[in-house]
Amino acid sequence: MPKRDRWDASNGAGAPAPAAHWDEAPRVRALIAAYDGVPGALLPILHALQEDFGFIDARAVPLVAEGLNLSRAEVVGVIGFYADFREEPPGRHILKVCRAESCQAMGSEPLTGHVLDRLGVEMGGTTPDGAITVETVYCLGNCALSPAVMLDGRLHGRVSSATIDRLIAEARS
Repeated sequence: MPKRDRWDASNGAGAPAPAAHWDEAPRVRALIAAYDGVPGALLPILHALQEDFGFIDARAVPLVAEGLNLSRAEVVGVIGFYADFREEPPGRHILKVCRAESCQAMGSEPLTGHVLDRLGVEMGGTTPDGAITVETVYCLGNCALSPAVMLDGRLHGRVSSATIDRLIAEARS
């Protein structure tokens, strides 16, 4: 039996239902229709999907490809190219750790190691309880207060291991 990946929308064992029969297909089609005639609509559509669903579901790919007269490979290629697009549902809280030069110089690498060890995940992963997803960013624009993190859109500077432990505890409470 051929190997299936998350972008295979066929109805084999363990594969997602075909996009046409997916409950969210009408919502996806409506988002695509909102960009009808807009040049370069792929990126705005992908951003809208992620904004609406929290991630880009593999079942949306064939619908986007069809709506824009693109191949599935073109859509998947764009999703894979841009690090901001998620292919899995995120945790309830998003923790972004800056790993740009200024933050690295001020200790973001040990801080990152502490975060990953504390949460028991790899970079880009979500805790088993679905509480926190950890993501890398390369500059939060807070260089004067390095190292910096962003938790649920709120910027924090001069972050220490103790600070991050407190932020994680608050997010989980």
